[in-house]
Amino acid sequence: MSASLNAATTTATADPACVEPARVEPLQVLGRDVTVPLVTGGEVTYAALDYAASAPALQRVWEDVAAYAPYYGSVHRGAGYLSQLSTDLFEQSRATVAEFLDCRPTDQVVFTRSTTDSLNLLGQVLPADCQVFVFETEHHASLLPWRDARVTYLNAPRTPAQAVATLERALADREPYGPALVCVTGASNVTGELWPVKELAAAAHAHGARIVLDAAQLAPHHPVSVQELDVDWVAFSGHKLYAPFGSGVLAGRADWLQEAEPYLAGGGASRKVARREDGGVDVEWHTTAARHEAGSPNVIGVYSIASACRALTEAGFDSLVAREQHLIAKVREGLAEVPAVRVLSLFGDDAPRVGVISFVVDGWNSSHFAAALSAEYGIGVRDGLFCAHPLVRTLLGSAPQEPGECGAPEAEPGERSLNAIRVSFGAGTPDEHVERFVGAVRELVAQGAQWTYRTEEGRCVPAV
Repeated sequence: MSASLNAATTTATADPACVEPARVEPLQVLGRDVTVPLVTGGEVTYAALDYAASAPALQRVWEDVAAYAPYYGSVHRGAGYLSQLSTDLFEQSRATVAEFLDCRPTDQVVFTRSTTDSLNLLGQVLPADCQVFVFETEHHASLLPWRDARVTYLNAPRTPAQAVATLERALADREPYGPALVCVTGASNVTGELWPVKELAAAAHAHGARIVLDAAQLAPHHPVSVQELDVDWVAFSGHKLYAPFGSGVLAGRADWLQEAEPYLAGGGASRKVARREDGGVDVEWHTTAARHEAGSPNVIGVYSIASACRALTEAGFDSLVAREQHLIAKVREGLAEVPAVRVLSLFGDDAPRVGVISFVVDGWNSSHFAAALSAEYGIGVRDGLFCAHPLVRTLLGSAPQEPGECGAPEAEPGERSLNAIRVSFGAGTPDEHVERFVGAVRELVAQGAQWTYRTEEGRCVPAV
């Protein structure tokens, strides 16, 4: 138990260019042997290619969680052995995450429910008159939490350099020239393209602003160093980091967190509560991360994140990145051979990216195409606007106000719909899954679906 938690993490030293991807095995994940029925008859091993929505649990994470579960106890408030053990594990998990992110010694690691929760927390601790700057290309988790601030939405850039220049102009021209926060993704959840985070952080700091990195799509694929990137905060979710047990992280500078009212009021966040003579209560809040962790924490969720951090570090990001680039090349080269397919991109074909690729197929409703991949080939992808409506609309060339949903729009199979198809993969994806996907795309485009489909409650489903 504790030996696993305290095991020293290793630092990846291999040069990705020297790694032979074919020799790097995928990490073991739960569900790798699950079979699903096909509408055309028979069963096939499920190809999970929706990692950008939620990645499967690493086998290592599952085993660590199962080993700890009998020892579960409420943290920070129990004298019993299991409570003390759980408290130690909880706080050691905090240290593991701080090391994984290469945090500064003075940074705080706050455990939340998800990236969305983390950014909403940060939105609640902004200083008075703080302005927020965010590109329209962001996931809704980054676009929407700033309800009490003045928000400037920046147009989608078409190059990394344009992103930096756009931000610099907006920050320089802000009125009044007061506190400001920039929120930016590390890797797009639509295109997979990497954003120039370090350069954007430098631009923000040069203009007296702070920056928070949405690393939900970056952390599962690449190492994230708070110090090297020089970001003020980083947010990510366990369920995208192969630890789908309901926890997330906000890590970074402590001052705004310490100066604000607690995100939630209650036990755990309060250090001391006393009655006043007038009948009210006086509360002294914690100044540590506990200030924003009211209630009984999700110890298992937190421990699973720490386990995933250790597993990815020990596997070596150089090897993981090299193998993922091998899979990306297979998918992109396969799709490029199908003229009817258009891959969506902001920065162009040569932009560095993670294993997230969105596309549309001429003559196909994207929901229909995704349904056929699932029902006829046992392949799970995602269709829709991916909770990044403005970005997908921009990439599809539609009017900004054209209606659409996160899921499938109300369009019958064969009708044009304002949505796309997204295939995403990662450390647990075997070559066969992406090879089957590329082959299925070719067949569907060339031969059409073998089954008929209908729209039911907003989803395209096989007509049984």
